[in-house]
Amino acid sequence: MSKTACLSLVFALSISGLASAAEPPVSRENAYAVLAPAAKSKDGNTQGNPEGLIGKVVTGYQGWFRAEGDGTGLRFSHYEKNGKFEPGSCTIDLWPDMSEFGDDEKFATPFRHADGSVAHVFSSIHPKTADRHFSWMAEYGIDGAFVQRFATHGAKERRDNRRLKAENQKLMMCRDAANKHNRSWVLMYDLSGLADDDFERLAEDWKNLRTKMKLGTDPNDSAYLHVNGKPLVAIWGVGFNDDRKYGLEKAEWFIRLLKHNPEWGGMSIMLGTPYYWREQFRDTTNDPKLHSVLKLADVISPWAVGRYGIEPDAMTKIIDHQRADLAWCDKEKIDYLPVLFPGFSWRNLYGEEEKGIPRQGGEFLWRQFQATAAAGSKSAYLAMFDEIDEGTVLFKCTNDPPVGTSKFGTYEGLPSDHYLWLSGEGGRLLRGEVPSRALEKMKKAAVPAN
Repeated sequence: MSKTACLSLVFALSISGLASAAEPPVSRENAYAVLAPAAKSKDGNTQGNPEGLIGKVVTGYQGWFRAEGDGTGLRFSHYEKNGKFEPGSCTIDLWPDMSEFGDDEKFATPFRHADGSVAHVFSSIHPKTADRHFSWMAEYGIDGAFVQRFATHGAKERRDNRRLKAENQKLMMCRDAANKHNRSWVLMYDLSGLADDDFERLAEDWKNLRTKMKLGTDPNDSAYLHVNGKPLVAIWGVGFNDDRKYGLEKAEWFIRLLKHNPEWGGMSIMLGTPYYWREQFRDTTNDPKLHSVLKLADVISPWAVGRYGIEPDAMTKIIDHQRADLAWCDKEKIDYLPVLFPGFSWRNLYGEEEKGIPRQGGEFLWRQFQATAAAGSKSAYLAMFDEIDEGTVLFKCTNDPPVGTSKFGTYEGLPSDHYLWLSGEGGRLLRGEVPSRALEKMKKAAVPAN
């Protein structure tokens, strides 16, 4: 149930979903040509960047969904399974609520609702959709997004570079939407799928982002998050024991490049680590060099998805675990960003329904907020804003999904914005703004565990 195991399969599926050879390839040069600095705001306000994570609730933003007809040539990437997106063949476990989307944002599918109507999905590459997602973050009090970038897109050779071009377009759309809606944003590199010899190309990718997009240094990008006075970049995947093809040495090399290189450095670093990074067992390598590498970080964020569920003593264990993590980080003067998640599902992705973690009408997520507050943490990373393919999604999903061979979860009759609303209330809890109304609503809405 690790993030990396799921992402390995999903990445393999995404490669099989490339457009047909009849479509013209995209050169690597053209894939980066779409990058540009941010436009000046209409009111001329370019001062300051948000600083620090204390008091903030942030979320991971995959932005990896593509749709037939969206102009990328990537078909239904991250919807389809084994090259097909049709009843009986898909990777998603919840269906997005499309009721607010414009006709130009809706993409028809072979799926049908119970009344026979066509079921539509979105493409993350549509600028109106990216803007809509960040507007929801602003409306419900999610402070910012860590925009995912698979390191493989920039580091590995491909048949062509359609996917890299689309990822670059996504990055700019998220930057523009974050600035428009006054949300923080951060680039998060996910190292999954890399090998040691890919890191030189990854460094090239980073240099392209800095030179063409001015990432982290663009004065017009006032939404980019800073920590310790420097722009923050997250690197996910340091210290796992899941047979990765790269080692700590290459990860450390890349961290030092981003922090200290005289031309391309100057960044603060958040490291996405295994849950048991401190003890170095279970999901974590026992390499004695791990902690010395982690001490290069400005922020440590352990991956918690699937590491606990609805068992009666789970929240007590979370409190004890986070307190010990916090003590280690405080001693090293490193910020700590715990990961919380609303539930989990691999029904359609892997066909493993029994491994799901029920949402309990939001009570599961709310108890994690309570445990996090009790542990003394003042911020949280919510996994994930849009990941309907692992069932960890927070954004608006429908209680009227398509019917047929593929079975989809729902929000158990709760409003489609329930988890967005709850995310904002969780932020109030962590800031000490005791949200009694949230607690009362949770008591009424929660679905008891079976």
